[in-house]
Amino acid sequence: MKKTQLPTKICKVCKLSFSWRKKWERVWDDVQYCSERCRRNKNK
Repeated sequence: MKKTQLPTKICKVCKLSFSWRKKWERVWDDVQYCSERCRRNKNK
């Protein structure tokens, strides 16, 4: 599968689009943030 065909989401903190990653394969439905940094800054 090409990278352009991967599913994407919008980060709740930075509002940028991010793509599916292999490490998120089992939890993709629960992923809300594009990075650990955004996850840590979710309340700011």
